[in-house]
Amino acid sequence: MNRVFRLGLARGGVELRQTLTTGQDVFGYLLPALLLLGTLVLMRGSTVPGTEIALGAHTFVSSLGMLTVIAGVMTMAQYLAMDREDGTLLRAKATPDGMSGYLIGKSVLVAGVSVISCLVVLPGAFLVAGGLEFDAAGAFTLLWLVPLAFLSTMPFGAMLGSLFDNVRTLSLLMLPIFGLVGISGIFYPITALPGWLQGVAQLFPMYWLGLGLRSALLPDALVVAELGDSWRHTRTFLMLGIWSVAGLALAPGVLRRMARRESGSAVAARRERAMTRMGV
Repeated sequence: MNRVFRLGLARGGVELRQTLTTGQDVFGYLLPALLLLGTLVLMRGSTVPGTEIALGAHTFVSSLGMLTVIAGVMTMAQYLAMDREDGTLLRAKATPDGMSGYLIGKSVLVAGVSVISCLVVLPGAFLVAGGLEFDAAGAFTLLWLVPLAFLSTMPFGAMLGSLFDNVRTLSLLMLPIFGLVGISGIFYPITALPGWLQGVAQLFPMYWLGLGLRSALLPDALVVAELGDSWRHTRTFLMLGIWSVAGLALAPGVLRRMARRESGSAVAARRERAMTRMGV
């Protein structure tokens, strides 16, 4: 197991270096964060209702949670769908412990790109948004929150990716994700929503990630805009932990079934359909 883990880390490190030295990839990773900074400029002068804290700071921190969920679910799913289509997964399946190493490598890649993108944009946010704070308590929160952020999302992204045999159909997943963005308190405090929508939002990781990040990077005075006037760290840990355990329990079986269906003829058929769609 240690050998598989080391191989997966090595594979992920290689892929991370490759993508960070590719200009097109780097631009794609940074574009959402740069657009978010532009949104903060437009929000200057607005405050969270009932406080003197900039609404832009609230939106920025919450959006980091949104981007983390999208990376963990959509990016992971896209990698699996692409690699199913071009035969990469078939090659991984053919090597001893290849699937485990593949998944560890992709997890390293997705988590690494997400963390680096957030770190790059944070200094600009501190300058533009105002109202952001970071202290020892916030650092401790991030130590347990960031790992749970990826553990609670990437297994589900891998499972979803295993259900699609091409990237194009994955765009349908963005519809429910955007729906969650709208009700999870990302762009406006969740307390402004009807009670039943608040309940639905609290069933999913996006709300809890946003809440945890707000507790780590925003002043304690902003807690009055949260449900129950509390950061609810214990409940955040439990909810993300439940999603993590569920994902880690379900993903191996789903991925094993997907791997058993992979064959040279299946990859060839997908390539032929792709070429037909492109008119080749």
